[in-house]
Amino acid sequence: MNLLLRTTLRSHIIGARICLPRPTVVHTAFRIPIRSFAAVPASSDSEPVVTATNRKEFLKLRFWKDVGVEERSFTGDVAKVAGESGYVITLDKRALKTPSGSVLAIPKQKKLVATLIAMEWDNQETLLKQHSLPMTSLASRAIDAFGDHSTRAEVRALLLKYLETDTLCFHQSEPAVLKALQEKHWDPLLDWTRLTYNAKLNTTTSFLLPPHPSETMQTFDKVMEKFDPWEMAAMERAVYTSKSFIVALALVQRRVTAEQAALASHVEVNSQIEKWGEVEDSHDVDFHDVRRQLGSVACLLATQ
Repeated sequence: MNLLLRTTLRSHIIGARICLPRPTVVHTAFRIPIRSFAAVPASSDSEPVVTATNRKEFLKLRFWKDVGVEERSFTGDVAKVAGESGYVITLDKRALKTPSGSVLAIPKQKKLVATLIAMEWDNQETLLKQHSLPMTSLASRAIDAFGDHSTRAEVRALLLKYLETDTLCFHQSEPAVLKALQEKHWDPLLDWTRLTYNAKLNTTTSFLLPPHPSETMQTFDKVMEKFDPWEMAAMERAVYTSKSFIVALALVQRRVTAEQAALASHVEVNSQIEKWGEVEDSHDVDFHDVRRQLGSVACLLATQ
């Protein structure tokens, strides 16, 4: 049989296979009941219809009418963090709770914090937006995590990793605008840290930073060991936001304001902006987000 004939026969066979109807197979043994969310008519024309696609958003709708702040007494683990008495934020007279289920208890000396948290919830007009609750999440972190000594030790070790490669320790002699911003925002913080804690901090103008002395690392571990749960939560957020242990420490110790800390953490970005210009809806949004997060840190530490 020559090659042409074999090819022709093969084409017909394949074509026949393709044209054959597929049998209908029903696997009843593997049939799984699926709960479908049918559309629910809205109670009025102004309200959205709940469907399977928007159900998640619908569940985030504001479900409370009134937000309040009440003074209450605390016991158990909550008292270890917030003291024997303080404030709770209420939604329709029910106390707000943390993600772990504990009462969101605010110490008596932090009435401003309680007021700001209440304002966050009162400003949720339609949808509950998690990113607009920085004070709530920060206070919850203090209560849920930093009453536990093992968690505190783990977080301290993680935060010290940022000191090993702290942004403020990497300097450049050019461009001139970057050098000027480093001298303005970084050098005072480095001098303050060295003087206040009698610690040696290495700096470099290359990509490699000599390790800080072990005594330096131990010094700052002991500094954080003395922090209360609120200061520890503030330190954690400040480090993760600014990407600098030194900037965070200066903010928590009230050496700088939230605005100054934000500018110090954005030195390299700001030098690029001065040279190439700002990217709208990118650089400005990032900076304001940093200010909001560091602002929540400063507010959490405020006492009244």
